[in-house]
Formats: sequence, C-alpha cells, structure tokens
Amino acid sequence: MRHPHKVLLLLLVSAHLAVFAREDKPGTALDLRIDSLLSRMTIEEKVGQLVLMTFRSKSAVDSTALSPALEAEVQAGKIGSLLNAVGADLTHRIQRVAVEDSRLGIPLLFGFDVIHGFRTVFPIPLAEASTWEPDLVRQSARVAAVEAAASGLHWTFAPMVDIARDPRWGRIAEGSGEDPFLGSLMAASRVMGFQGEDVGDQTSLVACPKHFAAYGGAEGGRDYNTVDISERTLREVYLPPFEAAVKAGAATIMCSFNEIGGVPSTANSHLLTDILRGEWGFQGFVVSDWGSVAELQEHGIAATHEDAALLALTAGVDMDMEGNAYHDYCMELVQSGKLSVEVLDKAVRRVLRVKFMLGLFENPYRSASSDREQKTILSPSHRQLARDVARRSLVLLKNDAGLLPVREGTGLIAVVGPLADDSESILGPWHAAGRAQDAISVLRGLRARAGKRILYAKGCEIDGNSTGGFAEALDAARKADVVIAVLGEASSMSGEAASRATLGLPGVQEQLLDEILKAKKPVAVVLMNGRPLAIPGIHERATAVLETWFAGVEGGNAVADVLFGDVNPSGKLPATFPYSVGQIPLYYNHKNTGRPPVDSVKWNSKYIDSPSIPLYPFGYGLSYTRFVYRSLTLEKLRISPGEHLKVSVEVLNAGDRQGEEVVQLYIRDLAGSVTRPVKELRGFVKISLRPGEARTVNFILTPASLSMLNPAMKRVVEPGAFLVQVGGNSRDVLTGRFEVSGD
Repeated sequence: MRHPHKVLLLLLVSAHLAVFAREDKPGTALDLRIDSLLSRMTIEEKVGQLVLMTFRSKSAVDSTALSPALEAEVQAGKIGSLLNAVGADLTHRIQRVAVEDSRLGIPLLFGFDVIHGFRTVFPIPLAEASTWEPDLVRQSARVAAVEAAASGLHWTFAPMVDIARDPRWGRIAEGSGEDPFLGSLMAASRVMGFQGEDVGDQTSLVACPKHFAAYGGAEGGRDYNTVDISERTLREVYLPPFEAAVKAGAATIMCSFNEIGGVPSTANSHLLTDILRGEWGFQGFVVSDWGSVAELQEHGIAATHEDAALLALTAGVDMDMEGNAYHDYCMELVQSGKLSVEVLDKAVRRVLRVKFMLGLFENPYRSASSDREQKTILSPSHRQLARDVARRSLVLLKNDAGLLPVREGTGLIAVVGPLADDSESILGPWHAAGRAQDAISVLRGLRARAGKRILYAKGCEIDGNSTGGFAEALDAARKADVVIAVLGEASSMSGEAASRATLGLPGVQEQLLDEILKAKKPVAVVLMNGRPLAIPGIHERATAVLETWFAGVEGGNAVADVLFGDVNPSGKLPATFPYSVGQIPLYYNHKNTGRPPVDSVKWNSKYIDSPSIPLYPFGYGLSYTRFVYRSLTLEKLRISPGEHLKVSVEVLNAGDRQGEEVVQLYIRDLAGSVTRPVKELRGFVKISLRPGEARTVNFILTPASLSMLNPAMKRVVEPGAFLVQVGGNSRDVLTGRFEVSGD
C-alpha cells in the first residue's frame, strides 16, 4: 500500500511539534532575543518590519540592483521583507544593504510564489492532488524548497489550500479541489515539504497557506469576488485545510481578498484573531494579499487608507504586502494614539520570531550561492521526481475498446492540436522560475518514444477562429492508424484573474476534433487544462480521453509514458466534471434536500434540460486493468460514540496487467441534529495489485471520522444510523450500514 492517510496524520503531528511550536512561552531564549531587539527599535523601524514590498531594479540595463529609492528605504529600516527578488547573487547584494548599512542590521525576508516547483516545475497542485498520494506531494514541495532556497529565497506564498467547488474560478488550478478531507492532507503535506523537519534548515522555506479564508467560494467563480456562506459551511468545508496546515507547523498565513458576511478577510478579527490564534493557537504571522489592506477602502469598510491600516493591523494582519498603507500611515496612527504600541509590538514580535527561526540573524545569506543553484536546480533526480509525479497525476477518463495504451505494433500516429507542441502552457500558471526551454512538450515526449512514426499537424490555435490548419490535420489523421489530439486551455486561462464563464474548449478546437473524426480513425484526446471542463461532446465522440492537466517540466515524457503503457494510469479526479456550466456548483458532498432528484418525478430538485449528475464524478479515474470490489465487511454493526470501527473490503485485479487503485471510503450520517451531506470522504489508500491478485483493505473509522458540528457548533458524535461506502470513486461504491448507540 502506498501512503495510507493515517500514517500521514501521525507525520503531521510530529512535524508540527518540530517545525513551529504553537506554545509561545515567555522567558525562552528566543523570546529574550526578540525582547532585546524590540527594545532598541524605533517606531519607524518597527513599522518597517511590517512592510513587504516588491523588488524594483535600478534600471532596465541594471536589473540586478535595487532602485535607489528602495535601497534608501532598506537602509532606513523602513522595509522588512521583499518579494520577487530571485537569485543568490541578487539576494546577497540586497541583504548586504540590510545587515551592513541599516542601524540595527535586521535581515530581510525574501518571498516568492513557489507554487508547484521552482525551476523544476511540477504538475499544478490540482494535478498533484489527482495522485491521491500526500507523501509524493510532500516530496515535490521539498524539491521546490531546496531549489528556491539555493536561489536566496526564504518564504513561499504557498500552499494554496482553498476548497473550490466552482471550476469557473481560475485559481482552482492552485489548490486540491473540492473536498476538505483530501484538501487537508494535501495542505499538511505541502507545508511539511516546504518547511522540512526544521524551518531553520538551509534547504527549507517558510510556508504560507492561503487565502484565509473561503476565497474558493467566490460568487460566480469570479476572482476577487464576494463570498456569502454560513458559519457552518465556513467551518465544515473551507477551514479544515487551513487548520491542518497550522497543525503541520505553517509559520505564516496569507489572508484573502474576499469578504464574508460583509467583513473583508483583511479586517476580519473573527477569522484572524478568534479562530486562527484563539482556537488554533497559531503563533506565526499573517500577511495580507497583494494590496488588500489598501483595498479595504474599495470594499467600502474603510474611508481612507489610514483607516484601512488601523482596521487591518488591529484585526490581526501583521504584514502589508505591496499596499503602502502600513508604510505610509502606521507612524501617524501610533503618534495620534489611535494605534497602541502594544498592538504594533505584537505584530513585530511575530515577524521577528520567524526571522530568528529561519536563522537569518546568524546567517542572513543561509548558504545560498550560485554554486548551490547550479548543483541543485533542474538536477536529474529533481526532473525524475517531476516525471514520476506527472505520470501519477494523469487521469484516464475514457478508454473504449482498449484503445490505450497504444499498441507496440501500431504504425503511424497522428498528433494534432494546438497544445501538442506548446512547452509554455504545459508548465501551467504560477510556474515560478520555470522556463519553456526546459520543458518537454507532449509532441517532444511522443517523438522521443515513437520517433518517425509520429506525424504532426497543429490544426488550429488554442483560442482563435481560423480553420486554415484543419486540412493538414485531417490529412495527417487519414495517413495514421491512431490519432492523438492534444486539446485544452492555455496556461494563461487558469490561475489568478483567469475566471471563465464557459467551460468548453476555447476557439475552434471542438470543430477540429469533428474534422479529424472524418478520417474514421480511433482518436485519443489528451486534455491540457487547469480546471474541470464541461466536455460531453468530447466524451461522446472521442475513443479515449486522458486528463493531463498542466503536467510541468517533464509533462511530455509523462504523457508518453502513459499513452504507450510504460506506466498504468492511477490518477483520480479531485474535483467533479460537469456536463454543462449551468450545473455549477456541482460537487459530490452536497446535501440531499427534501426532494432529491428522481428522473421519473417532476416535483424535485433537478433540471429539465440537463442531467443532474456529473459527467465524471469526484474520485473517478480508470486504469488499463480492471478492479473489482467485493465483500464489504463491518467488524460491528453497532458501536458506542467513543468506539472505533474496522471496515474491510476485498479488491481484485480482474485484468491482465499490474495496476494501482485508490480505494476510497465515504460515510453518510442518515439523521443528525443538522442536515449532513449525501457522502463524505473519510479515508483512502492507494494499493498495487498484480493480475489476478486480490487484497483485503482495512480502514478504521474513529470518533473523529464520525463527528459533526451540532447546532451549537460543538464537535460531537451523535447516535443514529450511518452508511459506509467503499469504492473506486464517489459514485460506484459498495454500501454497508451500522448504528452508533445513544450510550
């Protein structure tokens, strides 16, 4: 079995204790050092520690030196952190100004958006979640940290742990999908990967889970938009991955752009103080998102930027990213008495604590060097891991007549589509320092595997109206035995500020598919995209469909590995694929309603012009072999609220090749004091089986697995009947039933 989730939870607890202690005990050596430094700081220098600015170079000619204005600010102690300064030589040069030319020599903190790799770009986080392998995701984050740290960075604005139920939202690409259980495990894994066993290690980065909170619930899937949810939905759906990240030791948190219930997160003391620090005991610092402090004025909750600075800092935002509100107004606020020195000192203490824990006062350069960059960045072992993660993230959605894998005796193979030879898009959005020239496109990967058997025709652009390339594509298809059509989105269509109102293939790509189908040859569609798409026409017309997401620097090799059968696909969807955009939001753990959909009955909750069910359900993914589930067994049919319950199922590989399967366990509380979802993921494990091999998989349901928030928002296990469901996805399951007694 690969990476059972319960093992990861034990790792999460131990890493949390080792990486960033939540207990802030006065009188420790670290506290005394912070107190000593704080006592020598002026108000201006204290405010400076709360200011995060982006790197600005001296000129276009000299892009490796600070602008004079920014250099003067660093010398004066008015800036405590910089983002987007990348490279060992550059960060050394800037850090030298801070530690040698400023009065107190307080080192700068260098941050960067290292989301899914640094120069070795891994698959986008949504794709990594498709592996359902938390430890593999931890390894990819570790590689990203090693490379980024060698380039002088200390801090990544990642992981993004927002739950996203609306694929129109472009930033679904940066997270782990729609489920809080899977999302929590992935969040913890990424924090542990970035921060390592000791955040002070020279190869570690400080993690910054974002965006706190509920940013993934933006209305209409429109980025930066309002979120309107209940406290229950906030706590049951959107907060669990953040709590898991804090328990894993995350040293910083980024608040979100959105409001909840009329209060923007950047001014939300309920989130930042009551929950984050009060309930969870978080001792790190909170940074705003880009400009979000000043944007409190645009929200209409602050009359001026000065008011915005006061609201944010008193709510619990310790650092202002590129907003100038703290920089410009906090001195005045203290001098006028509107902002207490105590509040200011608390924020400064949190920032200094992280800098001390990184070891920046002992070694402000942390052994970053051009030599380390050359040795670590894009190393063979890093690229090999990127290839392994990519091929394990691919999800086989359809495979009629066993078209895939492509048989060894197959003659010519036509590769068509606007994304086949796109080495930029395959890196995906937010690809850090990644470069297209380092990336393996799908066409390049296929040519490396099949050589002269490959015929190529682009066919059309990703998002254009020209059909001028259709004839060449059809000609290639007619000459070939098999057609591989690489279709989807450009990387710029996902990520921040990349919401889409439609979820089909852009441009004339579907028409291109119709054209090549005229050749009457089997067609495997290779999708490249950053979100679930609404593609019923593709599903209906293509012989096979392989979801590859944006697979990273080794993506083309990984796709070739799977298409030719060197690797049996094992990915499972972390988010639901709809039939149409009109079904959105569509997610597996929905409520039943009083009138659940029944096709033969009019007066219930369904559409009259669309299916109510998804095209591909959460947890779905095929294999080149076939798995059969049987003999679901519950150790007991009645347990007390404090008991554990063992659930067993036998899984058989009924096919003719070895394969891996993600065995998934769901529960349903049939009658609670508040309504419960129709199913909730509570466990999974990936197993490998030889042809004809059967294995019994055991799960343990704990009281925590069965708990819920009661009407008083207290976590309890309520008596009553539960269903337990086990299968290879959220739809196709075996079902058992048990009771929790009222004892």
